[in-house]
Amino acid sequence: MEAAAPIPSPEDAQPSWPPIAVPGEPAVSQPDPAQPSEGEQVLSDLRAQFRRYVVLPNEDALTAVTLWVAATHLQTAWQHAPRLAVVGPAKRCGKSRLLDVVTESVHDPLITVNASPAAVFRSITENPPTLLVDEADTLFGSAKVAEKNEEMRGLLNAGHQRNRPTLRVSGPNHEVSKFPTFAMAALAGIGELPDTIMDRSVVIRMRRRRPGEKVAEFRTVRDTPALHALRDRLVAWLAPLHATAMDLTPPMPVEDRAADTWEPLIVVADLAGGPWPEAARAACLAMTKHEAEQDQDNSALNIRLLADIRRVFAAEGNPAIIRTSRLIDSLNEDAESPWPGYSDKGLTARGLQLLLKDYGIGSANRRFPDGHQAKGFTRLQFTDAWARYCPESEPTAEPEPTTGP
Repeated sequence: MEAAAPIPSPEDAQPSWPPIAVPGEPAVSQPDPAQPSEGEQVLSDLRAQFRRYVVLPNEDALTAVTLWVAATHLQTAWQHAPRLAVVGPAKRCGKSRLLDVVTESVHDPLITVNASPAAVFRSITENPPTLLVDEADTLFGSAKVAEKNEEMRGLLNAGHQRNRPTLRVSGPNHEVSKFPTFAMAALAGIGELPDTIMDRSVVIRMRRRRPGEKVAEFRTVRDTPALHALRDRLVAWLAPLHATAMDLTPPMPVEDRAADTWEPLIVVADLAGGPWPEAARAACLAMTKHEAEQDQDNSALNIRLLADIRRVFAAEGNPAIIRTSRLIDSLNEDAESPWPGYSDKGLTARGLQLLLKDYGIGSANRRFPDGHQAKGFTRLQFTDAWARYCPESEPTAEPEPTTGP
């Protein structure tokens, strides 16, 4: 009996990357007489630099970051300017380190921690810079801060698509001026960024390194020359391909906004050839599927909250009004629900407000039957959301009318 063929390992399933040229070491001969193209090789060399300094969550993320950086050098060829959202659950997940390496290899980096929207859109030209925002959670982390920076969020959302200028009155004659907003942008921060930004982003979900996962220290003076050399190689390779890139309409493995966001990365991969087209589409499929599942999980959690609030009202005898504190205590008392573990203190008033925001439901000062005033909700606030998202019983279909012979 013949021996069964060995099952390929995950490493075997990865695209066959060309050998990386390491300075100071002899070049490795190619087993195939056909040498890799300059595009294929420069992307592989850039990929190796990211792997050297940062532990990314998986090979798909490494592919995506590499292609996103390359795509910044053809910004004027794209219809959409994908964002790179570098997020993590806590400090020391490598977000800022990744942004350091990205900064030294993208087209015309414009990095900021805290800038006004006016300063940003006045920095965007017809040949836009690449916007880089570290500590983006400080811009959008709380409702008060997010409201203050709503103009910045609007700018980042508008700049995802070409021909979405912002209008301002300027000059002594108070004339209306158009300022372009179109520019690729990378944002790094703790936790989730606003949904409208995440929806326009290639999302890299960083995590802390395990013991034994080692990376090289990044030193600006010592290490940026090699990254700048790669940046110059990207420019030399891509600049002559600008018209070609504009005309390409690559087959995409996803649709709608995900396709708009990933198309520049797929085009760069197709221009490079070799293993890149296959690797780019595999990364696109896997990463967009993961984000769709994240959205589904969040949606399911919100719907679970609506159903549990209905349960609390029923347990209280369906009063017309309920105190916020009483509602939260009742939700946190259910050990089998997700609410006791929602945060260190369980579900808080702030957390409840954020989860209900999408349904247009919020607490307010109410007068209760005992004459006291306190924050609370009315039952009437929830009836529409209950009917739409978690009806107690599905409506019975009307029977088909019978017709005579």
